[in-house]
Amino acid sequence: MALAIDIADAVVAELAGGAFSQPIAPVRRVLPEYELADLKDLRVTVVPASVEIEGASRAVCQHDVRIDIGVQKKLGKTLDTEVAQLCGLVEEIGEFLKRRPLAATPYAVWGKSANEPIYAADHLAEQRAFTSVLTVTYRAMK
Repeated sequence: MALAIDIADAVVAELAGGAFSQPIAPVRRVLPEYELADLKDLRVTVVPASVEIEGASRAVCQHDVRIDIGVQKKLGKTLDTEVAQLCGLVEEIGEFLKRRPLAATPYAVWGKSANEPIYAADHLAEQRAFTSVLTVTYRAMK
């Protein structure tokens, strides 16, 4: 688990130094739960999600570490416009991290990204809150 937390912290550091269309203040949390009132401001939460370990050789194992990046915000009256802008921000974050080395964990290499859900329709319908999860997988050999 320490490996996953180290990589999640490195992702937070990279995102904090990035320039995006909207200002973000990423944080790492182990439990990404917020009250609806907390989502008045844009939240970018980085969560270590899983580690898959395979043998790469007799002496080395391959660790695939999944990191979830949640983007959440309570929306106003213009859902279509706000959802489009926030989906754009999620894409920017994905492009920013793609193939980017993590300064704090140079042994971890970007492998792939997935955005599922692009947005949670039930959160929009029930709470007028945007929730999107970008999953980024990093590979480390140990």
